[in-house]
Amino acid sequence: MNGSIKKTDVIIIGAGPVGLFAVFELGLLDMKCHLIDILDVPGGQCAELYPEKPIYDIPAIPVCTGQELTDKLLEQIQPFEPIFHLGQMAESIVRSENGNWIVTTDSNVSLEAPVIVIAAGGGSFVPKKPPLKDIEEYEGSSVFYSVKKMEIFRNKNLVIAGGGDSALDWTLSLQPIAKSLTLVHRRDDFRAAPDTIKKMRNLVSENKMVLEIAQLKEIKGSSGNIESLRVKGDIGEYDLKCDTLLAFYGLTMKLGPVANFGINLDRNLITVDTEKFETDVEGIFAVGDINHYPGKLKLILSGFHEAALMAQQAFKYVYPERRLRFQYTTSSSDLQEKLGV
Repeated sequence: MNGSIKKTDVIIIGAGPVGLFAVFELGLLDMKCHLIDILDVPGGQCAELYPEKPIYDIPAIPVCTGQELTDKLLEQIQPFEPIFHLGQMAESIVRSENGNWIVTTDSNVSLEAPVIVIAAGGGSFVPKKPPLKDIEEYEGSSVFYSVKKMEIFRNKNLVIAGGGDSALDWTLSLQPIAKSLTLVHRRDDFRAAPDTIKKMRNLVSENKMVLEIAQLKEIKGSSGNIESLRVKGDIGEYDLKCDTLLAFYGLTMKLGPVANFGINLDRNLITVDTEKFETDVEGIFAVGDINHYPGKLKLILSGFHEAALMAQQAFKYVYPERRLRFQYTTSSSDLQEKLGV
């Protein structure tokens, strides 16, 4: 263990939207936070998987992108001066002699606090890859599994593979800027919003894109550059000329070291109560998509609610001698002073 241990009030594992909002709720109650995240930027899935994808169900914000939501949350928590440990994974949790928790990362950073909040989403997300030989040599140059910058796909002869929300959403978003766009799916049935499917079929009928009911069989190209994709459909095998493949075959969730923290798990999710969102281990909480309880909805909104209730109980561990006084930001001059307003 690192000889130099940084002490704080709360250690948050995961810097996605829910982890960031937890900083706000904890900060209002005078608790300082350190955050650990395996990604090299805050924002979690919003920043990594769909920074430019619109989100429509954040209260009072009719539409914002994943990156815009992240930027707003970072702005909101700025007064509380959280400290980020990015590009690192929480590797171990041990209890110290004084009852606090010590979290050590794979970069040998050790943090000590009376409270841990696990806000790790579903853990580490790894894309499911099409079963194509030598696909790795094309990744990052002509094969992609997410859209971080739409401009990468401008004027490309693009094939999108998949039949879920991501495949259909990005088909609609990228069709206007691609030179050509072909959607490939193994059957003429899609797991996406009905309105999105209708819009895609309209583009096909207007000859603005092509729909191929087929399965990917082979990549043809060299030096990381695709020249065509071999596919198999009802008429047999044939080639699709293209220079870029965007594959949406879903994601595999890996909890990683979190699974070894001694916390009760239910199908790779962390079981919590619905009063405090505390695990079966005292002082360790779980909020957001990583947790499980009856009636759980995997929404950012739900995670925000969970973070607010978690903070109330965390206060009792951080300040056992103090009485918690509930206040509203609209009327409390004390809270407004903390926020700098």
